[in-house]
Amino acid sequence: MKPYRINELASKYVEYDMIQTYTELPAFPDPRLRLLHAVLSEHESLEPKSELYSLVVSLVQLGMDTHDLIDTEETRRSENEMRSRQLKVLAGDYFSSRFYQLLSQAGQIGMVSKISAAVCEVNRLKMDLYTKMQKSQLKAEEYLNKLTELRSEMFQLFSGMMEGAFVKLWPEMLEDVSRCETVLDEMNRFDSPSRFYQSWAYWHVMQEGTPEEQQSLSRKTEHSFIHDLRGKYELQSSLVSKLKAASDSLRSTAAKLESDRLKNVIQELADSFLEKMAAHTRA
Repeated sequence: MKPYRINELASKYVEYDMIQTYTELPAFPDPRLRLLHAVLSEHESLEPKSELYSLVVSLVQLGMDTHDLIDTEETRRSENEMRSRQLKVLAGDYFSSRFYQLLSQAGQIGMVSKISAAVCEVNRLKMDLYTKMQKSQLKAEEYLNKLTELRSEMFQLFSGMMEGAFVKLWPEMLEDVSRCETVLDEMNRFDSPSRFYQSWAYWHVMQEGTPEEQQSLSRKTEHSFIHDLRGKYELQSSLVSKLKAASDSLRSTAAKLESDRLKNVIQELADSFLEKMAAHTRA
């Protein structure tokens, strides 16, 4: 198996001075890519294309995630804010378009249609989620499940290529890794009043909170108010429990694998999630 270097390969498409100077990009989907690369490498027929497939999926996912960061509110923006917004649009389009070129150069035309179909499904899932958000029809657990599904959907396109035990284990491992990523991101949203709105914690309080708290959440939320809610409803400890459960499930699945090499990759992923959780909890 070739060593994992997808983030290094993607850097030449991502690390442009103008982008880094004037705007921010979303986090690179590294855990899912490490899992994908490792699992593809366990298949004799897929191993030669494991780097290519992982790279193109990384760019498509990064393109969609970048577009998700675009502010759609119709408000006046400063020149810097406008430049940042325009660069996100262009960067997202650029990342998404490069997979066509990479796959066509490699003669992998069939994968173009599979990835395009996966993108359409991701967009359908997003529209379903956004519609429920606008109608305030979401429960906190449903929200978490839908975000996990959104994170994993692009990578699910490989399910039909899996063989043997991976036919069953790939979706399970992918869901656990995606859920760990989702929960960690939701923990980070505690620290930002601007990101608290419509987070898992927001929907939890809208589900369990008092009418007064729910009314306050419909307006601009201050950091002190969020801090009080965080303690009252034990929001952080709830997410810690969810992350530990997903991490334990990932370890349990790893124990069913025959490949020691793949077991090590998955154990490292599970450990990294717990380390990030511990660092956030200490902070």
